[in-house]
Amino acid sequence: MDPSVRLTCATCGQANRVPLAKLADQPKCGSCGDPLLNGKVAEFDLATHDKATRADDLPTIVDYWAPWCGPCRMMAPEYAKAAQALTGKVRFAKINTEDHPAISQRLGIRGIPLLILWHKGREVARLPGARPAAEIEAFARGKVTGAA
Repeated sequence: MDPSVRLTCATCGQANRVPLAKLADQPKCGSCGDPLLNGKVAEFDLATHDKATRADDLPTIVDYWAPWCGPCRMMAPEYAKAAQALTGKVRFAKINTEDHPAISQRLGIRGIPLLILWHKGREVARLPGARPAAEIEAFARGKVTGAA
């Protein structure tokens, strides 16, 4: 049996098993058919955030942001570039802290933008402030084995 990873669909919240060999092939959700990993930043709601950060096997970087935040908006294209560069190695997602204010309190978020790297149910590291794509990629590669 091929080794696989668990990935939560950002659209429907369904858990999926994806063979490691298929991660680069833009796998789709078995339930809704939306892409699980396509090099784009996934938008999480609170339930999907909690499910993915607790249970997914692939490292996930979540951008905690708000639409009124200038640095958040400035970093968005750089974050998307980093997501494209690390497709299949690290999953990139974002959650709007204005729409989901409980997440900020629960995670002790005092400023945005804030990137938190999650892996196998635990917080691995935080990177505060707006960053260029190269720094985001270096952050991920430095904290996760296999993201080189």
